[in-house]
Amino acid sequence: MLSEQEIIRREKLSKLKELGINPYPAPLYPVDTTSKDVANHYEEGKQVVVAGRLMSLRVQGKASFATLQDSEGTMQLYFNRDEMCPTDDKTLYNEVFKKLLDLGDFIGAEGTLFITKMGEKTVLVKNFTLLSKVLRPLPMPKVDADGKVHDAFTDPEQRYRMRYVDLVVNPQVKEVFIKRTKLFNAMRQFFNDAGYLEVETPILQAIPGGASARPFITHHNALDIPLYMRIANELYLKRLIVGGFDGVYEFSKNFRNEGMDRTHNPEFTAMEIYVAYKDYHWMMDFTERLIEHCAMAVNGTTKATFGKHTVDFKAPYPRLTMTDAIKQFTGFDITGKTEDELRAFAQSIGIVVDEAMGKGKLIDEIFGEKCEGNFIQPTFITDYPKEMSPLTKEHRDNPDLTERFELMVCGKEIANAYSELNDPIDQRERFEEQLRLSEKGDDEAMFIDQDFLRALEYGMPPTSGLGIGMDRLVMFLTNNESIQEVLFFPQMRPEKKEVELSEDEKVVFELLKTSERLLLDALKTQTAFSNKKWDKAIKGLTSKKVAKVVKEGEELFVELASNKIEN
Repeated sequence: MLSEQEIIRREKLSKLKELGINPYPAPLYPVDTTSKDVANHYEEGKQVVVAGRLMSLRVQGKASFATLQDSEGTMQLYFNRDEMCPTDDKTLYNEVFKKLLDLGDFIGAEGTLFITKMGEKTVLVKNFTLLSKVLRPLPMPKVDADGKVHDAFTDPEQRYRMRYVDLVVNPQVKEVFIKRTKLFNAMRQFFNDAGYLEVETPILQAIPGGASARPFITHHNALDIPLYMRIANELYLKRLIVGGFDGVYEFSKNFRNEGMDRTHNPEFTAMEIYVAYKDYHWMMDFTERLIEHCAMAVNGTTKATFGKHTVDFKAPYPRLTMTDAIKQFTGFDITGKTEDELRAFAQSIGIVVDEAMGKGKLIDEIFGEKCEGNFIQPTFITDYPKEMSPLTKEHRDNPDLTERFELMVCGKEIANAYSELNDPIDQRERFEEQLRLSEKGDDEAMFIDQDFLRALEYGMPPTSGLGIGMDRLVMFLTNNESIQEVLFFPQMRPEKKEVELSEDEKVVFELLKTSERLLLDALKTQTAFSNKKWDKAIKGLTSKKVAKVVKEGEELFVELASNKIEN
């Protein structure tokens, strides 16, 4: 059902149409000035054409003020009846402006600039055009005499679900997404200046390769085959290195069918870059210069606040092997340990393990539980055990390790890089080990990609690759501890459907609201319903899961369930 405000706005819509005004006109509106132009390039008496949303109205007699919000900010408009309506027909001011406009409506205004007695740069409106009538009232925060804010649009679920409203009433949110775009542009410029090529690779893949993750599965009807949504683009980018490109990169949408929390969304953006004839030592130098460049581009400084921490992205960054990190924070040396020894140690320090976990997963759990959170300033963790890194080149000095690093910031990984494995025989053996883990029950183990192995057999030069979680990097550069804050439209649980009740069901519901739980016979008596009406009403409420009947001893009670109700 429509609210009172929605009904009133629809009535105004009808009145506008009766006056011959199209509330949703089609023609271009010739905007030539923004609120930023008014603030920064003010010229007394300059003629301007502006447009935006009405965010406040102070309607008086013959003269009124309004606040107009556009993409750059806000500006003040001054409406004077005789300026707008120099003839005897005052309809535009008296009827349309004063009675038929609402907060949130889009209007265009033509006028001249002047400064009020209060010193505010203002547009004196000579004419205005309704550009879009708004049928739902915006949530408008109000500040009382004591400075307390009321009706603020701050509930996270509402904000993420209705980002379009969030951006209007919480304009500071827009700055996060402006910085997000600055980050992408800065990174792209850094790569382009280095001479690397931006490319695109498939999102729908026959084999979900390049990472250990649970994929989303779909089906291609014409080919009658299963397809997987991309979990990573690594293997396709390496194919391009095989094909002769010296450096390729991609900003890719990836999809992982896993849990959601403050740092994970099932759909996320990653950047991966691969450069031929390089190794992971070169890539560490490249990465710290890249991150420093991006921090400067986004915030104008290498320092960023994240929660209670001040993080400095100024290069260079400390480097610590994973073995030394685990030894430093647990006293346990993972070197040469068997799977059983690792499992026993993990259990001894309170980590939940299962038989499907191989050495790589066990080491990853130990590091994640006991080490990650200690690295606040940017730190490279290097030389991961081979079992953790099935696509990484064996370490040149230790065959049990790989040439891999992760960049840790505030206890979270934001970059992952290797000296890429280009030995096709070794790569096949690593894939087969992943297959064995899958057969043991590890549903995140990698698939064997036979075409990628064939590509390696045609020869891939020594290569280093880097992947960066872009959403997480945006979080660190904008001081947001939830990934939902840096995604325009994060994945949400299904919105609860509002339940529509009959008139008799509403009567029972209103009685239940007074105490949430009543004896069935007492509730029936209060309704004064006939047996037939009562049976229909209570059956309707229970089938809609608005109420439930429970038995305690010999007594029957009716109590409310937790559903939204459409009154």
